[in-house]
This record gives sequence, structure tokens and C-alpha cells, in this order.
Amino acid sequence: MKIGEVAKETGLSVKSIRYYHDIGLICATRGDNGYREYGKSQVESLKFVHHCRELGFSLDDCRSLLVLKLNLARDAGDVKELAKAHLQRVSERIVKLQALESQLKHLVEECRGGKQPDCSIISSLS
Repeated sequence: MKIGEVAKETGLSVKSIRYYHDIGLICATRGDNGYREYGKSQVESLKFVHHCRELGFSLDDCRSLLVLKLNLARDAGDVKELAKAHLQRVSERIVKLQALESQLKHLVEECRGGKQPDCSIISSLS
């Protein structure tokens, strides 16, 4: 399967697929014409990586998860630990974003707006 077809089937951009190939995450074979060709297993791996990325996993985590997926003798505990660590990072980001939201709400509420030069948001940020 050519890269354009793979992009349509996986929902990934051609650029992302090429990047994943270049970093060794997914390896395509090269045809006689020099074009990358992807088989069913590589397409499935790309779909897997795409889903992992949608869940916010880093590329390193995606690589680890893909290795675990392809290893039928894997230890599910390893998968769980990786997911738990990611969940912890997501939870920490949520707390930081909630604090940011609160600060921004306060700034917006304090600003009188209108056609005048005084701006409490600019003053607070300065």
C-alpha cells in the first residue's frame, strides 16, 4: 500500500507517516521504484500509534506501547504502569489548566473594557 492510501486509511497525514518512518517507529519496505510500501501489519501499527497520540501519549510512550503490543509474551502490568504514569501527567496538567482558567477569569472580570487606555489585564501582566 502506498503512503497516500495509508494516510487515508489511518487518518494520519503523509508527513506524520514519513516522520514515524524516519524515526524508526514504523518501518516500511522500499519498492523497486524507491517508494515506501506499507503492509497490513504496518498499517495496523500506524492506527495504533495514531490512537495513542490522540490520547496524548508521547512518541516514546507510543514506541513502548507498540513494542508491548507486538510482544505476545508481554506483561500487562508493564502496559498498566505506562498508562498510569501517563494518567498522572494528564491529571497534573488538568490541575495546572484549572488554575490558569481561574486566573484568566479573574483578569477578564476585573477589566472594565471599553474605549479607554486603562486596562487592568495589561497592568496585571506587567
